[in-house]
Amino acid sequence: MPTDYVKNCGLQLEKLKDKEDITILAIESSCDETACAITRGRKVLSSVIASQIEIHKRYGGVVPEIASRNHVMAISQITSEALGRAGLKPEDIDCVAVTYGAGLLGALLVGVSFAKAYAYALNKPLIAVNHIRGHVAANYLADPQLKPPYICLIASGGHTAVVKVDDYEDLKLLGSTQDDACGEAFDKVARVLGLLYPGGPEIQKLAKEGKPSVHLPTPLRNSEGYDFSYSGLKTAVINYVHTKEQKGEEFSKADVACSFQEKAVEIMTDAAVRAAEDNELKTVVIAGGVAANERLREVMRQKAEKRGFKVYYPPLGLCTDNAAMIASEAYNLIRSGAKPADITLDASATVKITDVSPRA
Repeated sequence: MPTDYVKNCGLQLEKLKDKEDITILAIESSCDETACAITRGRKVLSSVIASQIEIHKRYGGVVPEIASRNHVMAISQITSEALGRAGLKPEDIDCVAVTYGAGLLGALLVGVSFAKAYAYALNKPLIAVNHIRGHVAANYLADPQLKPPYICLIASGGHTAVVKVDDYEDLKLLGSTQDDACGEAFDKVARVLGLLYPGGPEIQKLAKEGKPSVHLPTPLRNSEGYDFSYSGLKTAVINYVHTKEQKGEEFSKADVACSFQEKAVEIMTDAAVRAAEDNELKTVVIAGGVAANERLREVMRQKAEKRGFKVYYPPLGLCTDNAAMIASEAYNLIRSGAKPADITLDASATVKITDVSPRA
């Protein structure tokens, strides 16, 4: 391990700790978006995303090997484009940040390998970022006035959880999914209804044409905690559709989509509101890809207004996977006194929400 490089980077981060306008180049490649963003403080100077959605639509979901190959082809180009849009040269940045987990291992390795080489070549510090915590940090870019403590509902294709954010780097997990994540359930229900991948936007669109007329169960109804379960809800929808098809009975796909979305949103918002009330907090934040769902935002606003809560959520461009949120979390880490990662940094397919950055 190049100890001189690590020592030098540690000294650089010590100086950056008290700097508000830190310039960060961030890389994100955890799934099917190759992204690079440059931020200065809480301001996004540029954000470039090469999406692979159209490629993976034909397979009904993300194919890991294809995703990884496309990351390799795109990552250098989008990094150059991000720098160009920001009007900066590589040497103008203060540090490099990268998603090290969670996600598809092969896809993550592309970003981690590129970021390690880039940081080392520039002799700049490398900050390893937890993807899930990055989703939370996206809200600081959307509204710099947001400050802990608050309750955060994290809802994405791979994670569904309620977290108490006591400080920028002090997150406590209150509850999480016991099986399927919410976004995963959206994709599976969309598939059984014959809709395209990704399922979330398709379900949302179809639900607008329907009514919540299909009775669906509420998993963990009597639970006193904040855990989620979407497997039973997903299965109930699949059984309903298959039963109707086997009997040759007509049914409204729009009503099924609407009923599922209403129940999925009800489960999430109820847990977040209960957590806020139980912890005597007046702020609820939504984070993750499912935060783009219009009905989720609407219901959360309604429940918040009734209870005198404030609700925050990112703009659509910061809900789905992007590198700006990774830069935002890196900024939090640096200001909190983080140590640099080194060139032995490895990717991890699974990380906990409470896991902070790996360090040298």
